Amino acid sequence: MSENEMLNLEEMGFLKENMHLFEEKLVQKHHINPNLYVEYDVKRGLRDSNGKGVLTGLTEISDVSGYEMNNGRMIPSDGRLYYQGVNVNDIVRGMKGRRFGFEETIYLLLFGTLPDKQEMDQFLQVMSEFETLGGRFVRDVIMKASSANIMNSMQRCILSLYTYDSNPEDISSGNVLRQSLEMIAKLPLIAVYSYHAYRHFRKDETLFIRNPEKGLSLAENILLMLRPDGKYTELEARVLDIALILHAEHGGGNNSTFTTHVVSSSGTDTYSSIAASIGSLKGPRHGGANLKVQRMFEDIKENVQDWTDEKEVADYLRKILRKEAFDGSGLIYGMGHAVYTLSDPREVILKDFARKLAKEKGQMKEFALYELVEGLAGDLITEQRKIQKAVSANVDFYSGFVYTMLGIPQELFTPLFAIARIPGWCAHRLEELMNASKIIRPAYKYVGNHTEFIEYPDR
Repeated sequence: MSENEMLNLEEMGFLKENMHLFEEKLVQKHHINPNLYVEYDVKRGLRDSNGKGVLTGLTEISDVSGYEMNNGRMIPSDGRLYYQGVNVNDIVRGMKGRRFGFEETIYLLLFGTLPDKQEMDQFLQVMSEFETLGGRFVRDVIMKASSANIMNSMQRCILSLYTYDSNPEDISSGNVLRQSLEMIAKLPLIAVYSYHAYRHFRKDETLFIRNPEKGLSLAENILLMLRPDGKYTELEARVLDIALILHAEHGGGNNSTFTTHVVSSSGTDTYSSIAASIGSLKGPRHGGANLKVQRMFEDIKENVQDWTDEKEVADYLRKILRKEAFDGSGLIYGMGHAVYTLSDPREVILKDFARKLAKEKGQMKEFALYELVEGLAGDLITEQRKIQKAVSANVDFYSGFVYTMLGIPQELFTPLFAIARIPGWCAHRLEELMNASKIIRPAYKYVGNHTEFIEYPDR
C-alpha cells in the first residue's frame, strides 16, 4: 500500500469519526416533541385526525371516491375512479379490441374529452413524431452515466432535455403542452434505454438498443424495446396497456402530483417540475409499493410449504403482522388505501387481467396464492390492529405480479409507474399554470427557543 493510499485511509477514518459526531448532534437537535403536533392541531402529512387529506386545491382532472355520504356521515363503498369525469371502468371496458387505450387516456386527461377517430389519428401522428431520442442524447446522456436506480437516470435525462429545447423557459400553455407531449412520448425510451445501459455497464451484459416502431402503441413499443427478441403476445401488450391506463392519474392529492402543483406554482420550467415529481415517486412510500409486494410474496413462497393451506398461509401472515417475518415492518404490503375502503377499482380490474395472463403463462398456482392472501389479509389486519375500517387490496397488490409475468425486471417496476403517471402530472401542471396565481406556501409553526447570540471568543 502506497503512502498516498494510507493517507487516504487515515483521512477517511477522520471523516467517518467526525461525521458520526455531527450525526449525533443532528439527531439531538432536530427531534420535535410529538405531543406538540396535537397541541397545535398540525395536520401531519396534510391529513386530519381521521387520515383524510386536507383540502388544498381544486381540480377537474380526476376524482377518487371510497365513500358515500348519507346524512352527513361517510359510509364505506366500493371505490370509484374518474378521469375527467369518465369512470375508469368504462374506459377499460371501451378499449375492447382496440390497441391504443393508454394513448386515448392521455388525450382525455390533457384535453378533457374522449377523442373521435379524426382527433385520435392526429394525436397518434404527433405522438409518433415525438417518440424518438437522437443518437447524441442516447450516447451523451443515457450511456455516459448509468445508474443502478433507473428513476435516478430518468430524472437526470428529463433535466437534460432542457438543454435540447430551444424554448425551455416558456410556460405558456401551448409551449408547456408541446413539452408535455414530448416527455410523455420519450419517457418509455429513456426508461428502457437506461435499463439496458445499467445492464451493460454495471452487469457486463450485452448492450442492445432497439428503436420504437411507428404504428405501435406505447405499451407494444415498451415490450419491443425491452425484450432481446422484440416479441410479445397480443394479451401481453393489452395487459400492459391496461396497467398504464390504471396508473395514469389518481387525483391531485397524491404525493407526486401534489409535488407537480407545488413546483409548478413557483413558475419554474416544465422539466424541473416533472423531474421533481419523479423524485417524489421514487420514494418507497409512494412508488415502490408494488416492488415490496413482490418481495413479500417471494418471502411467503420460501417459508410456506403448502400454498393452498389456508391455515399455514394465515399463520405466516400473522407472523408478518407481528414483525416476526419478512422485513420486520409489520405490514402486509398491497393492503389498504388512504381513500378506498371496500375496494380499489384499479385492483379489481387488474386482478381480472392478472388471472388471464396467469392462464396464458401457466402460473395459476401463483395467482391462487395471491388470491388466498388477499382473501385473508384484510380480516387479519383488522384483527391485529383492532380497527373497524375495512381493509382491501390496492392496485399494487397485483401489479408487481403482472409485471413479473410480462418479464419486466424489478428495476423497471417504479419507472413503469412514472411512464404511466406522467400524463397526469402534465395535466395537473397545465391546470395549475392556467388557474392558480399564487405560489403554494403552507405554514410551519416554530416550536424552538429564541436565544441570544454569543460572540465567538465567549462560546
